[in-house]
Amino acid sequence: MTEAPTDPLALFSVKDKIAIVTGASGAFGAVAAETLASAGAKLVLTAGKAKELSEVAGECRKRGAAVQEIVGRPSSEAACDGIVARAVARFGRVDILVVASGKNDVSKIVEMAPERFLDVMDANVTQSWLMARSVGRQMLARGEGGKIILMSSARGLLGHPSGYTAYCASKSAVDGITRALGCEWGATGITVNAIAPTVFRSPLTAWMFGDDERATTTRAGFLARVPKGRLGEPGDLAGPLLFLASKASDFYTGHILYADGGYTAG
Repeated sequence: MTEAPTDPLALFSVKDKIAIVTGASGAFGAVAAETLASAGAKLVLTAGKAKELSEVAGECRKRGAAVQEIVGRPSSEAACDGIVARAVARFGRVDILVVASGKNDVSKIVEMAPERFLDVMDANVTQSWLMARSVGRQMLARGEGGKIILMSSARGLLGHPSGYTAYCASKSAVDGITRALGCEWGATGITVNAIAPTVFRSPLTAWMFGDDERATTTRAGFLARVPKGRLGEPGDLAGPLLFLASKASDFYTGHILYADGGYTAG
């Protein structure tokens, strides 16, 4: 009979691993960066906003991490290849990729210009595909596996009545990329998974945590469908992130991990 590990916590170690986090100045990106920093990883952080990126990088350095900052978005093949090249130049390799960059644009379909739809698809789908491709090439060349974590959403599975055709479509596509790459790279040691939260605290959703009538009414209606009975906090994403970034998830690939308090279960 196979015995359980004598040091199971060691399975979750990312100490001295090299991680790229795109969209590091956003809510999920900052959680990912700071979680990995606290766990001993070395970081390459990218974001389009220099000031916000510098703040996250500073916090990661306070937690003891070596950090390379890159101002820019993974918006083209050249940009993604450049991010990977700078990571390899600084740290020698890439072990972990977290694609946390993306956007939403809420609009009823009859009022939405095609360009706005395509912009959401580009930010959420194409950029995820391009970063996975660039990092995957480096990981395949090294032949030592790696961890790729994409950012999905409960909206990749469920619709929404308030103008989410672009966002829902984009996150469904991210789920498809996750599953397809899980199959394509399954035998290589590279795992590809996605974290799919529902509403969690961020600058964009802060109003839902308020005490005014609009917030309490909206929150009550939403929480009626959440078995855990509360909205998500950034810390709720740290555990799943560390699991998917570490050896603990070596047998898990092509999965969408719903960080949603049970919202998609019912």
